[in-house]
Amino acid sequence: MKFVDEAFIEVYAGDGGSGAASFRREKFIPRGGPDGGDGGRGGSIYLIADRNINTLVDYRFLKIFRAKRGENGRGSDQYGRGADDMVLRVPVGTVVKDAETGEALADLAHHEARAMVAKGGRGGWGNLHYKSSTNRAPRQFQPGEKGEARRLHLELKVLADVGLLGMPNAGKSTLIRAVSAAQPKVADYPFTTLAPNLGVVRVDMDKSFVMADIPGLIEGAAEGAGLGHRFLRHLQRTRLLLHIVDLAPFDPETDPVREAHAIVEELRRYDEALYQKPRWLVLNKIDMIDEEERDVRCADFLRTFGWTGPVYAVSALTGNGCAALMQAVSHWLDEHPAEALPLEAEDKAENEAAVVLTPTPIDVQHTPPKIKPGETS
Repeated sequence: MKFVDEAFIEVYAGDGGSGAASFRREKFIPRGGPDGGDGGRGGSIYLIADRNINTLVDYRFLKIFRAKRGENGRGSDQYGRGADDMVLRVPVGTVVKDAETGEALADLAHHEARAMVAKGGRGGWGNLHYKSSTNRAPRQFQPGEKGEARRLHLELKVLADVGLLGMPNAGKSTLIRAVSAAQPKVADYPFTTLAPNLGVVRVDMDKSFVMADIPGLIEGAAEGAGLGHRFLRHLQRTRLLLHIVDLAPFDPETDPVREAHAIVEELRRYDEALYQKPRWLVLNKIDMIDEEERDVRCADFLRTFGWTGPVYAVSALTGNGCAALMQAVSHWLDEHPAEALPLEAEDKAENEAAVVLTPTPIDVQHTPPKIKPGETS
């Protein structure tokens, strides 16, 4: 299945049904009172997060969704039937934005989290509501309100605890294959990874975490060069970043220090919050360096790069140092749990219906003015 992490759709809620202007007519009762019922409510449109879906491919070609309108009211006090709501299922981690304004409406970060993105129109009143002691034969009624309509931008951000970033061919896919059951493509040429890969790293019988591998970055990614800039959003939910550095590149002219600085600069230019995330340095491919030179090569790199944070030297190909790295990552994640949701959101999360960002009120398009008692439609 093709990995699609972005989609634009149009949603149209159903219009409300119109109220009825009717009068009671029975044998021997020629002047019965008003009995026009109300119109039914139009169908609303909801987005619901589903953990069984992992891509937005369903919305790549089908882009317009319309809910049904409510039924019109009828005589004999018969109210129109309300239309059923339309439910669109999206992957967990989908962020919903207004495509016109860019405003974030909802963050569906939990299974069964839901957000109403288009509200159905209210049904109009029948003349039953307008009767009074001075208006015994009202002919007023209300048309149904128009349903809301808007264009949405759906953006998927995968849920992972740890994110891998680095230049193409740095060994990110090899590392995630070595520490998890994920099987991303691995080859000796750049950009073998074309879509994010998730792997569950199990460090104990009852302890595990999720690791995300994204396509490699190159210099200028923040401006659109290469592939990685399209997938940097998938690292925004992670708690820890592992910066993979190829310590033994195929090209002898390649400078690992310069490439490492380029990655850091791309993070800073793309998103300051992503740049400020905790980041560890992982020096990969030490198996391709003679044992006598490993310590000297690592020390020279750290001194030139100016790194003072956590650093690990590993070989993703042979697995040397990977277990110690994963144990350290697991220990760090235990000491730095994910930020707790507000109390109200936590209560909703227990019911598997939490929306982190509360949708803001939506402007109703083409809403007819409401008719006050005593006015005609």
